Amino acid sequence: MAVDYAVIVVYLAGMLAMGWWGMRRAKSKSEFLVAGRRLGPWMYSGTMAAIVLGGASTIGGVGLGYQYGLSGAWMVFTIGLGLLALSVFFSARIARLKVYTVSEMLDLRYGGRAGVISGVVMWAYTLMLAVTSTIAYATIFDVLFDVNRTVAIILGGAIVVAYSTLGGMWSITITDMVQFVVKTIGVLLLLLPIAVVKAGGFSEMKAKLPTEYFDPLGIGGETIFTYVLIYTFGMLIGQDIWQRVFTARNDRTARWGGTVAGTYCLVYAIAGAVIGTAAKVMYPKLPSADAAFATIVKDELPVGVRGLVLAAALAAVMSTSSGALIACATVANNDIWSRLRGVVVKDGEGERDEVKGNRTFILLMGAATIVISIALNDVVEALTVAYNLLVGCLLVPILGGLLWRRGTAAGALASVAVGGVAVIGLMAGYGILANEPIYYGLLASLATYVVVSLATKPTDPAVLSAWRERLAGRGTEDPATPDPVTA
Repeated sequence: MAVDYAVIVVYLAGMLAMGWWGMRRAKSKSEFLVAGRRLGPWMYSGTMAAIVLGGASTIGGVGLGYQYGLSGAWMVFTIGLGLLALSVFFSARIARLKVYTVSEMLDLRYGGRAGVISGVVMWAYTLMLAVTSTIAYATIFDVLFDVNRTVAIILGGAIVVAYSTLGGMWSITITDMVQFVVKTIGVLLLLLPIAVVKAGGFSEMKAKLPTEYFDPLGIGGETIFTYVLIYTFGMLIGQDIWQRVFTARNDRTARWGGTVAGTYCLVYAIAGAVIGTAAKVMYPKLPSADAAFATIVKDELPVGVRGLVLAAALAAVMSTSSGALIACATVANNDIWSRLRGVVVKDGEGERDEVKGNRTFILLMGAATIVISIALNDVVEALTVAYNLLVGCLLVPILGGLLWRRGTAAGALASVAVGGVAVIGLMAGYGILANEPIYYGLLASLATYVVVSLATKPTDPAVLSAWRERLAGRGTEDPATPDPVTA
């Protein structure tokens, strides 16, 4: 394992070096939180794909393939569909707003009355997303170094917190680009073909497995529909995703770069399911489906290649973890703490203090993430709660604000409250992993938004006029001059 260890150590050292490099560039709030809004199409595509394809998409995607066959691709596939929908229909308008958080967008659209409540919901979602990503370090470091769960979480979490705190979005962007390349080589170009060959090829896989393993709908229509509601719609409104959209240099980069990233996700989804199906042929009686990835890597790959593929898994976890961490810290500082203090700092005002403040919040949220990750065991339930609250509370007011002129602040606030109460109550009644909470919670949120909006006074024309100006890209500063490194 010495060669494999060397590959991993070099990779981790490189992540820290990128953090140090990013610190030298992040001199303003815009540079620290959204990389100066000047990423070009190639870097934007790579970093966007990196953040949405985390440990759940890699280790969990292979596990679903092990359990259900090719239809196990649907979870990651719906993530790709959500990213495509965001990129094609909404990303250009989102990028033109020149804001930092989803709550700022809601304030612009509804007149400054929805920010704190939506900020709390978004903060809880991003914190749980960071936690579930951090817990995944335990699986990977256990395979690598045979260390216990707590040490693995502290080691992996500390590295992510370190480079994220140092350089903010610049560090995360550069490391994500490296992680995207490592994932592509490790999972798509190495693990996928090796797994298929080791399993005897597709003909042997079909001969040894039940036919339902090759049914594209074998996982079940209701499960697919739930994935669409949670993950496809979740991609449309998550702070971690929007914050990447804010880094785009212009409309075209946001639209086409995101489309490329979404298409990549679809390919990655199929690859994970095929790898899991191959693992089922080779190891038909594993104790857990989620053990399929680590087992096939540990037992079937040659020295050196094994280290690179494990680095790819580590890259997947780190990219999602760092993206969720900076999103969590941004919301906590800008949408909750600053509003509670009654302080709003714009670009150009006290920039160094703003960078220092955001850096402090990343450090604090990172420490909280590590502590919660050590205490928490059931990552599936935690992630389900996070996505149920996100979609049940915020999907309707966000998309309603973008698509329906008649939506009002009262309708948005009532929608958030009713959707949240409905989701929490239904999870308590039906169970956290049940489908009903998101179904009925989303319907309750939608009905409340429409009824209350129609029953209350329309949004002030001046607010709507300012909103349309921002959507058109007017009334905001031009993006920074393109930088060759971000082209």
